[in-house]
Amino acid sequence: MSITGTLIIQIIVFLILVGFTMKFVWPPIATALDERARRIAEGLAAADKAKAELQAADRKVEQELAKTRTETAGLLADAERRAQAIVEEAKGRATEEANKIIAAARAEAEQQTVKAREALREQVAALAVKGAEQILRKEVNPSVHADLLQRLATEL
Repeated sequence: MSITGTLIIQIIVFLILVGFTMKFVWPPIATALDERARRIAEGLAAADKAKAELQAADRKVEQELAKTRTETAGLLADAERRAQAIVEEAKGRATEEANKIIAAARAEAEQQTVKAREALREQVAALAVKGAEQILRKEVNPSVHADLLQRLATEL
């Protein structure tokens, strides 16, 4: 055989092989490649969508955290104001109570002073009566001279 005949036969066999491959082998491969490309594109789209959703969720979480921080700061400020008000109220009540106790102590001291003065007056009156008895050298009857002793106690 000649080289030209062999070459022509090889070309014909190659063209038959190419035709068979194009008709029977290539379409399933192309379909599989297209399906794989479609799945990859869907996966990338889903990943982009998930990334966007994650960013949106992050923004929402940050907003909620900021809102919660603001509310917490407000609650803390309210609690501090309330605590300060309670302290001031307690101080006011304590001051009032202290003033009442001081007033009661002053009244008690005043009563004790009055009692002491009256006791002193009675003692002075008794001493005056004894002094008068000794001056007059006779007994002075307190029931008879009650009016006189009363005026003496008042003057003292």
